[in-house]
Amino acid sequence: MRLEIRPVEGIGDVTPGDDLAELITGAAPWLQDDDVLVVTSKIVSKSEGRLVEVPADGPERDEARVRALESETARVVARRGPTTIVQTHHGFVMAAAGIDASNVDKTHLVLLPADPDASARRLRADLAARGLDVAVIISDTMGRAWRNGLTDVALGASGIDALLDHRGQIDPYGNELNLTQMAIVDELSAAAELVKGKCDRVPVAVVRGYPRRLDAGDAGVKVLIRDAESDMFGLGTAEAHAEGLRDAARMAADIPRETVAKLVGSGSGTLRLGPAGSRPADLVRLGADAQAFRAELAAAGITSTIEYDDDGVTITFGEA
Repeated sequence: MRLEIRPVEGIGDVTPGDDLAELITGAAPWLQDDDVLVVTSKIVSKSEGRLVEVPADGPERDEARVRALESETARVVARRGPTTIVQTHHGFVMAAAGIDASNVDKTHLVLLPADPDASARRLRADLAARGLDVAVIISDTMGRAWRNGLTDVALGASGIDALLDHRGQIDPYGNELNLTQMAIVDELSAAAELVKGKCDRVPVAVVRGYPRRLDAGDAGVKVLIRDAESDMFGLGTAEAHAEGLRDAARMAADIPRETVAKLVGSGSGTLRLGPAGSRPADLVRLGADAQAFRAELAAAGITSTIEYDDDGVTITFGEA
């Protein structure tokens, strides 16, 4: 296989409502059938109006960015210092939900496309209407667990299989491959970034020579997203620790869940617990309930102290 990667220069600034197919074909009249277009998600978002207006500076800008992050977040995965890793509504796990303030004026933030696979299908159809049978990949930059540095990956795709499945094949040593599935659209996205760069205003690259299947379906990039059951690293360390504490609290406590939720939500206060009776088992149950409630507080980041007397225990938590 011999691949050629070419930048598409001269597209210029993209604004809401722009026809990306027109801009791309105008800048690259040399496009041909079977090319793979790798399009930076930012220009897709701009053309689709996925912009949030924010103050140019000051605390109001930070507050607006927090609100945008909350709106794009399905689940917080981890937090450390100013960095928040979240799962977006698309299912992607990435820093700050992919919200970007680069290559856009200071009064706007750029959100990810609402449905990158659908965006890729629309762009491919628009190019087909101009007589071009090409594949389209929409890419963005992500970090990676366990490794420093960023790389481009695919957020959406059309006209190309996201995975190249080698399972069942035999390697040169006679071993059957059982697990090998290559994320082809991610590899092509990373290769295309080499000619696009971050400050060169080249948002599109063309990969020529990749033997894509002409009968490739339109499953898109969703097939790359691990489900919760198979994701061994779905939580950050602190979040996994907190979830473990909550699980322990739920297993042990006889305290009504609505009572626990209300107390923890208040952030501070006291809770008085006494044994249900005088049997040894009642005292053991009291200790379990007290420990479970303190575990629930710890999971929420609330400190607590406990005092014992002959009639029971008093738990003081938060600022009380």
